[in-house]
Amino acid sequence: MNTFSSSAATAISLLTSFDATLAGIVARSLAVSACACLIACSAGLVLGGWLAVSRFKGRGVLLALLNTALALPSVVVGLLVYLLLSRSGPLGFLGWLFSFKAMVLAQSVLVLPVVTALVRQTIEDADRKHGEQLASLGAGRFVRSLILLWDERYALLTVLMAAFGRAISEVGAVMVVGGNIDGFTRVMTTSIALETSKGDLPLALALGMVLLGVVLLLNVLIALLKRWRELLDDPLPKVAFTPVTEGAQP
Repeated sequence: MNTFSSSAATAISLLTSFDATLAGIVARSLAVSACACLIACSAGLVLGGWLAVSRFKGRGVLLALLNTALALPSVVVGLLVYLLLSRSGPLGFLGWLFSFKAMVLAQSVLVLPVVTALVRQTIEDADRKHGEQLASLGAGRFVRSLILLWDERYALLTVLMAAFGRAISEVGAVMVVGGNIDGFTRVMTTSIALETSKGDLPLALALGMVLLGVVLLLNVLIALLKRWRELLDDPLPKVAFTPVTEGAQP
């Protein structure tokens, strides 16, 4: 039996036996990403909605910076958060470095630009269609953004799930600020990198399977949401119409 086959068999055994080490790493990964997305999405919805309906001097520069932040490498985010939380940094008094909170903060900073940019684009597109009508009814910018956020809630759910996928699949930021400490700050992506370097391929492969499963589930949910939205927008089934030509038999 080759290395891949034996590693795959052992990985499946770890999954089916609900290995305690594997379960702990998966639970920690989900908890970190869920907390980070809750923080980033709460702030991103507000910022994105505000940017979509506001017009002010310097808005173009701010949007350019926001779009630049989308391509910011996760290790750079980890470095910036590390410098903030280090003992000599401005937030060093919190004592968060190499902790669960530090990883949540790093992923929140990483995901926030993604959520803000996607929400801004979604709401701005909706504002082009319905903004004038809402303004004619007396809705100010704040009320307009709230109405559009609610109206585009299904599209925004897709954004939130995409943000969770971005958070749970990144490795650089959490490794820098978390330290990859066994039993405390070790998550799926950092464990895969570590176990592969150590030669423990079955555990790395099992974690990879779980991670791929989570990402696949997110994509399925996004597809279902899109389909659900299409059905809500156009609930009546399409009926094929065949024209009757002259002389055709009934």
